[in-house]
Amino acid sequence: MSEASAILRDLAQEFDPSHLIVGVGEIACAREPEVLVTQALGSCVGVALWDPRLRIGGLAHVMLPSTSSSAAQGKRHRFADLAVPDLVERMLDMGAAPRRIVAKIAGGASMFRGESGIDTIGDRNVAAVRYQLERAGVPVMAAETGGSHARTIELSTSTGILLIRSYTFGIHEI
Repeated sequence: MSEASAILRDLAQEFDPSHLIVGVGEIACAREPEVLVTQALGSCVGVALWDPRLRIGGLAHVMLPSTSSSAAQGKRHRFADLAVPDLVERMLDMGAAPRRIVAKIAGGASMFRGESGIDTIGDRNVAAVRYQLERAGVPVMAAETGGSHARTIELSTSTGILLIRSYTFGIHEI
């Protein structure tokens, strides 16, 4: 069984049915007390946004850096250059204030044997997400990126805590 399959199996048993699952190439926003979850981040990057005053959270599962670097068609929010601005916009539509929104990111691993160096797809995804957050004026308060292991993340809209689960390193929060 692959690491990602094991994580998904374990999480399926542990998730509260009230958790909102954000799939690959999707974005979602919710208010307290919801928990936003995205599973099996390998080279993909999970982008968690939070407004601490209104306790509004947003989550994106970004798969690729930009629409211009890919001929792939499909879900609009697979791309950092579309997902991040759209996620910020949805947060604002829910009443979040631009100056209060903060970000935490996770993922961007090198998942494939022989993939190394500073130009892996995971590295490019992290760089693209950081660039889009900077353009939007959203500071990154915490990050856990890189490595060679998959992660599943949960954003608590009540606390802004980003819980990170990995088969390799267990559970911790940022």
